[in-house]
Amino acid sequence: MIGDIVINISDTICGYPLFVWLIGGGLFLLIYSRGVPVRKFGTAIRSLRTRKEGAGEISSFQALMSAVAATVGMGNIAGVAIAIVVGGPGAIFWMWVSAMCGMATKFFEGTLTIMYKGKNSQGETKGGPMYVITEGLGRRFRPLAVFFACAGLIGCLCIMQANQLTEALVTVFFPSQVGDASFWLRLSFGIVLTGIVSLVVFGGLHRISKVASRMVPAMVAVYFLLVLTVIILNFGELPRVFGAIFSGAFSLQAGIGGFAGVAITGARRAMLVNEAGIGTAMMMHGASRNAEPVREGYVAMLGPAIDSGLVCTLTAIPIIMADCYDVEGVMGLSVALGSFDSLIPVFGKYLLMALVVVFAFSTMFSYSYYGRTCAEFLFGKERARYYDVFYLLMLLVASVITLDVAVSIMDMAFALMSVPTMFAVFRLSPKVVKAMREYERGSSI
Repeated sequence: MIGDIVINISDTICGYPLFVWLIGGGLFLLIYSRGVPVRKFGTAIRSLRTRKEGAGEISSFQALMSAVAATVGMGNIAGVAIAIVVGGPGAIFWMWVSAMCGMATKFFEGTLTIMYKGKNSQGETKGGPMYVITEGLGRRFRPLAVFFACAGLIGCLCIMQANQLTEALVTVFFPSQVGDASFWLRLSFGIVLTGIVSLVVFGGLHRISKVASRMVPAMVAVYFLLVLTVIILNFGELPRVFGAIFSGAFSLQAGIGGFAGVAITGARRAMLVNEAGIGTAMMMHGASRNAEPVREGYVAMLGPAIDSGLVCTLTAIPIIMADCYDVEGVMGLSVALGSFDSLIPVFGKYLLMALVVVFAFSTMFSYSYYGRTCAEFLFGKERARYYDVFYLLMLLVASVITLDVAVSIMDMAFALMSVPTMFAVFRLSPKVVKAMREYERGSSI
């Protein structure tokens, strides 16, 4: 009953209101910035090398890789599969639309988090929506910052990632286990993954960023090669795949309501994938030593291009090729594993499983930092270490709950986090545009 209540509340919040708030807001920022993702994409790549350093803990490249490590994870595989199962292939087109709008939103987020850094209880420089709100909008808006941090404590728990990783391990290695046996297996896997994550989490941001900066480029490259193999082996199916995406995106066979449902499904899953407008990446980019806000904004906007643009497309192609998405209920990773298994018999699901493990862990590492940053803001750094223990314990809980409840909890928390984040971005967007124009006049990138 509790699960049904959570799902119903999440579906209400994450329907039309969230679509208008995030996609509509991103479209406004895209126009307001004069199409900065298109105009400055090349500049963004060149901006990965920090020229002018200021207060911070990591480089712009490490910040981007750590932020991408959080977004390029289970959402890119399980999340894409869920979108296709619920909304059909057409949902992928709306994920692409969301990616473009998300790049514009991330530009504003990345710029603002450097413009308005704050300090924690021990005087250490920190970034994130909480500090953008208190430093940029003023202390009278502190309740809004507290609201974000409280929602972030739940939204950054990696519930879906832990859930889908344990499901995948049981599906691949113990396919015949169901019922109570499956529960104990999932719990056992949950204990193991919690132990592994703890080794990195307790090492702090430096260890997280160091691991992420090495893992992310490698795992995206390997995933690209795996999907390229699928495409080569099934090249004749490629036109049908993209035909299904475009025709499904604009199909009115189910009426206007069906069309809107597909669009909202794609946008909702993209929200969980690229996190534009949610505020999580602001915390990571806020830790960058980059002293040039606009330059960090350029770097930040590369995130949605990588996760919602490239990696989500890599996942969608095999799933649509295999036609394995017409299933009952909400299913995610098992659909992706079945698709790879049918396209690359014998080895397909095991190759994807290996990548899934790396993807999931990379997300869990970065999310722990996000949650801890929220805890530091609320309770002070001295007591924030207790959040790490809570975070790890919740990985165990997530490993045994059902997928629809896990997805709904994440969606609802992210939706709540987006309210203060986008409010601050809208209010401070004129300052970003002014800084962008001044930077473009004097920049020699």
